[in-house]
Amino acid sequence: MSANNDKYYQERMVLQPGANEVSPAAYNAIIGGVLLYGFIVDALIVALFKGRAITMMTTNPSGYTVNLLVMAGVYIVCCIVGSLMVHRSDNPVVSFIGFNLFAVPIGFILAYATIPFYSSGTIARAFVLTAIITGVMMAISTLLPDTFLSMGKTLFISLLVCIVVDLLAIFIFHIDLIVIDYAVTFIFALFVGYDWARANQCVKTVDNAVDSAAELYIDIINLFLRILSILARAND
Repeated sequence: MSANNDKYYQERMVLQPGANEVSPAAYNAIIGGVLLYGFIVDALIVALFKGRAITMMTTNPSGYTVNLLVMAGVYIVCCIVGSLMVHRSDNPVVSFIGFNLFAVPIGFILAYATIPFYSSGTIARAFVLTAIITGVMMAISTLLPDTFLSMGKTLFISLLVCIVVDLLAIFIFHIDLIVIDYAVTFIFALFVGYDWARANQCVKTVDNAVDSAAELYIDIINLFLRILSILARAND
């Protein structure tokens, strides 16, 4: 991981001036609550806008394409700003606003560019498998935190390699590598354990709970999307 990222985590392991610790139960409850909030927001956005996305896709394909491009640009900007707010602020309110800046756009990406292409059964199975894998990885990470904490650089490099290979396969060689979906699924499952171990190393403050939830949210969303892709392939 980068030196800046390591410095950021080291700061989270020290009680910052003006911050107050909460109990472990409250800390974990805040993490769970922020995650649940993010998933509910995404589910509501999908429920409200999925139909519009399908209608636009069938009646105005060119408008749908332009809409996706604009949405992708807004998503990238929001994610960068949101990530900076989460990582650089010691104020839980600011961090929560930052969390929303990538959780809400992800809901629209799901509604317009992902969910319409899958059956409700496939989505439900992906959701259940994601929940099971997340729970299992958190449990293992709780028992073996040092094992997961030692994986940071390896996971980051492995994910970067998978992304590069995937992009080359799609845009240069015009092939779809199924193995990449399995590899990235495995990597993000390990990232859940890694970020959960990190979360439990941090000083238990409200801001650190929000920050940890934001990192876990990204892991879980990516895990869900890859599982969704794998299940869809199996049904083809």
